[in-house]
This record gives sequence, C-alpha cells and structure tokens, in this order.
Amino acid sequence: MTDKLSALEHIKADSRYLRGTIAEGLADPLTGAISDPDTKLLKFHGSYMQDNRDIRDERRKQKLEPDYQFMVRLRLPGGVLTAPQWLAMDELAERYAERGLRITTRQTFQFHGIRKEHLRDMIHGINDCGLSTRAACGDDTRNVITSVNPEISSVYDEVFGWALKLKDHVATQTSAYEELWLNDGPADPDAWKKDAEPLYGKAYLNRKYKFGFAIPPNNDIDVFNQDFGLIAIIEDGKLAGFNIAPGGSMGTTAGDPSTYPSLGDLIGFVTPDQLLETCWQSIVVQGTFGDRGDRKHARLKYTIDRNGGLPWYRDQLQSRLSFKLAPPRPYHFTHNGDRFGWVQGEHGKWHLTLSIQSGRLLDDATQKRRTGMREIARIHKGNFRLTCDQNVVIAGVDEADKAAIDALAAQYQLDEYKTASGIRKHAISCVALPTCGLAMAESERYLPTILTKMEVLLAKYDLLQEDIHFRMSGCPNGCSRPYISEIALVGRAIGRYDLRLGGDHAGERLNAVYLENTDEEHILTALDELFGRFAAEREPGEHFGDFIARVGVVVPPARRPALEYA
Repeated sequence: MTDKLSALEHIKADSRYLRGTIAEGLADPLTGAISDPDTKLLKFHGSYMQDNRDIRDERRKQKLEPDYQFMVRLRLPGGVLTAPQWLAMDELAERYAERGLRITTRQTFQFHGIRKEHLRDMIHGINDCGLSTRAACGDDTRNVITSVNPEISSVYDEVFGWALKLKDHVATQTSAYEELWLNDGPADPDAWKKDAEPLYGKAYLNRKYKFGFAIPPNNDIDVFNQDFGLIAIIEDGKLAGFNIAPGGSMGTTAGDPSTYPSLGDLIGFVTPDQLLETCWQSIVVQGTFGDRGDRKHARLKYTIDRNGGLPWYRDQLQSRLSFKLAPPRPYHFTHNGDRFGWVQGEHGKWHLTLSIQSGRLLDDATQKRRTGMREIARIHKGNFRLTCDQNVVIAGVDEADKAAIDALAAQYQLDEYKTASGIRKHAISCVALPTCGLAMAESERYLPTILTKMEVLLAKYDLLQEDIHFRMSGCPNGCSRPYISEIALVGRAIGRYDLRLGGDHAGERLNAVYLENTDEEHILTALDELFGRFAAEREPGEHFGDFIARVGVVVPPARRPALEYA
C-alpha cells in the first residue's frame, strides 16, 4: 500500500461532490467526448464514455476523433421492474441507444451507443418512470443484488425488502445527480456547498463495493463473489438473519501477478435488525483502510489480505458495531445459476424463466427477441426479474394467462430453453469488443461460435444435456465471473484465451488455469479429451467441475483459513 494518493483520488475530492465540469462538457458541440477527469466522475452517475473500437483505426487514418458514445446502466436492486417500466426502457433504447437492451451480470439493464447530445435525455427518461442510474458505476456501492424472485415465497420477499432498505441506507447524498440530469433550470453554482456525504466523504470509496443476498440452497447470485456477501439463514420457515462473507471479487489485472480473484469467507452472523449497521460499518472499514494509491489493489479482498486476514478484518468491523457478531449458522448450497421454465410460487402465481444469451435483447435478421419481450410486456400483469446470469423471469402470472405468454415466447424464439444444451443455458459473457475499452479479446460476439463447437464435442459423448457452467470474459477483469465457473475462457489477445477449469456447481470454489494464452484449436482439443474422460470416469451425479478437481486435472486455489469462534 502506498501513502501517495492516485490522481483519481484528487479528481474525486476536488469534484464538488461529483460535479466536476460535466455540465460544460456535455454542452460542448465541438466534440463527442467529455474530458478525462469528467469521464471518471460520470461513472458515479451511471455512465461510461466509450468508443467503437471496430472503426477506431479507420477514423484515426481519416484524422477523425474516435466514434465516442456512452453506456448507461440502471441501478435496479434485485433486478425488479414493472411491465410499464420495461416498455419505457424499450422505448428509450429505441430512441437513443444501439443494439437493444442488455441484461448485465448484476441484475440490471445497460444501454450502449448513446451519443453525448442524448445522454441527459436518456438519464432523465429513466428517472421519469421511477428508475435511476445513480451510483450504478463508480467508487461507491453498486447495484444490490438478491436471489432472483421475491414472489416465489414470503421469505424471498422479505430478503428483497432488506435489499431495498440497504440500497437506501448506503446511498450517496450528493445533489449533483438531480442538478445534472433532472432539474430543468440553471444550476446554482453554490449548491455543492450544501452537500455532505456522511458515509463516503468528498473522495467517496477507493473502489467499487458490492453487496449481494443469497438464499440457500440456491446460490444464484454467486454470493462469494461479492465484496460483502450476505447469506440468508432460514429457520423454521422464517428469516433468522444473515451470515456475512466479506472479501470476494473476480477482477485481476493482466500481467500483474499480485492481483487475483478471490472468494468471500464467513466471519459471523447478524440478525435482520443488525444488518444495516453492519453493512454501513463494513463500508467505513474499507473507506478507512482500502488502498487509495494503487487502484489495482484497492478492493476489499486486498484490504483484508494485506492487513492480517480475516481475524484482523473481523476485529476492525466488530470494533465499530454496537453488538457482538455471532458465529455463522449452518447453511447448504446445492445449485448455482438459473432454473428455466415455469415454477409456481407459494401464493399461487406462476413465474417463467427465459434464457437470454449474453443478456442481449435485440432484433436482427435472424431473431426478434426484443420485439417478443415488448409484446409480452404489453399483456403482462405482473413484474419482471432480471437475473445475475443475464436471463429474465416473467413473474406473477395468473394460470389463465400462461398460454398467451407461452405463445409469444414460442413465436419470438424466446423458449429456446426447452431445447438448448445444458452448457448453452448456463453460459455468461461480458460485452467486450467493440465498446469496452478494457477488452483484449472477443466475448459476447464469439460466444455463439465457441458454444456451437463445444456442443459438437459434448454430443460426441452424450453430454449435451449436462448442466455445465461456462463463462467468457474479454479480459482478466472478469465481469462475467469467469473464475468461479466450471469452464471459463479469459481473453488475453485477439483469438487467444486462458482456459480455466474446476469451479464447482454451487459457486463455492475458484477454478484454475489449465491452458494459458492459447487459441481455439488447442482449447477444443483439450475439452474433447476432458469431456471424454468425464463421460467415462465420472461418479454418479458428479458435475464436470467437481470431476476436474477430483481427478487432479487442475488444483483449484485454497480459500482463506477459516476463522475460529469462541
């Protein structure tokens, strides 16, 4: 850890609570961009500036500036939105964005290809229908995620309620968001002097901070991937409280072996009435001790590992709480990812989970899935739930309305979950090229190709219906959570990937590198051999990742030593 503050720390501290000169940059008609300091501040408002890398070189040759555009992301706790809100998002995408709607790996929508002159219209329109982009990016608490469907049972609904309370409890307080995107009149130049951030301070956090709630036996959010994971403990059918598991994060930096993926680990149990205080103070600990000099080492996992591990962290958190942390309570995860098709909740309503490849809903020459979801939203009387695996749940359907929704799903090719292979249904990818500035290789655009080739190999060994979690990332930053899957490809350069294997089916074990910086031919050759071994040597009920770890194809990394409790 360095005592010297990074340049970004100075930008944030001097930004007048996230204002910077964003307003002036948006008003400049001579460029499609805004300044570099303002691009950093814009993230706190839910947007990234990007450019189309497919045409970057050609525009450079023509002495043109890059094809600047903006991504906008919603803050959508638990991934819940109404049918009218879905239609409003669809309309905004049609008016201002490119490539339709995209479901992210944190239960929300993001929009790509928005031009600078339309950025305020886009964000204003999102807020007009009761949604927001505030703190969807940046060094703050990101979208709070939960096990997917609060309408399944009253316990799910209760946990979702706590997620909403947490979102409000740790929200940023600056009025810059309203000033830049919502107010119609001129800004008061002294408004920032009335602002205060009692939790974050003028410089906010050192890096992003993620909360997530899982409800055993389903680990459908990858709870150990969160900076501060929360595992709901259900006893006698009631919510007793939450096990807390800090220290998860997938991101690494290419070429820097001091960076690494990490899973969170248990340090205690809190009752529901202790939850908000615990989460607030967890942010205080990270804001106090997190590295503000080197952003590559600023996430909570590094704060824990650099300062003495879990015992140190538990002591720091405990010293700030008004109650004593209890030992973690027993739980058991059996499943990771989504379950597709219809399921009935305890209140009699039905819920349909659809598989959306890479979360991308668009219309093109081969399919009209965006139109299909729009038509469903027009007749749907319930809500929608976006999942962390980039899929969508049509929630709260009456028995009498199931047939109409099934018919639309079939008409618009949204029912492919019925026939898709197990690996295709459980595949995730990040956006990568052409819009992500960090991408080193293809991901979303390459996923259909590599999946089809892998399916040929799986069919060879009668494994097409085997549920295998497969994730692709265009770079080591790991937005698609590749380090926790059974099979992963992590981009190293155009056409080259690390092949990683051995994550478990419940999301409780990291995988490990099997082939480094290799091409498609070697990846497929390796998988051909391993699929064959799996088919011949697996134990009854054994999943692919567990087989890989059991027979020693790779040795998954160990987790932090478990805490001892008095």
